[in-house]
Amino acid sequence: MPSSVLHVSVDCADPYKLCQFWSQVTGKPIPEEDQPGDDETGIQLEGGIDMLFLRVPEPKTVKNRLHVCLQPDIPRDEEVERILGLGATLVNDQRKPDGTGWAVLADPEGNEFCVLRSAAERAATS
Repeated sequence: MPSSVLHVSVDCADPYKLCQFWSQVTGKPIPEEDQPGDDETGIQLEGGIDMLFLRVPEPKTVKNRLHVCLQPDIPRDEEVERILGLGATLVNDQRKPDGTGWAVLADPEGNEFCVLRSAAERAATS
């Protein structure tokens, strides 16, 4: 029988603070038992997969080898602006004038992730 993904874990300096950011990005609540100062906290995504934030002593120093790709319900550019307003930074803008492409952002601790086009945008350009 194949394996299933149970957790996607993110090493970080402040698990609760980074979890707050990702909670706002995904719209998923932080469990009440998770508190500031905890060494581990997380949110539950669709399908029962958890996104966990784990305290580690060393800072991020190089590009991620694994990252999250988000497909928003709203137009991609609106979602990019919303997430930038939450504290993300734009790392690499791969959006094209024809509406295709993606934006690479970084969360407050520098972990890169992509914002892709919404399903409606993908259907309109297929």
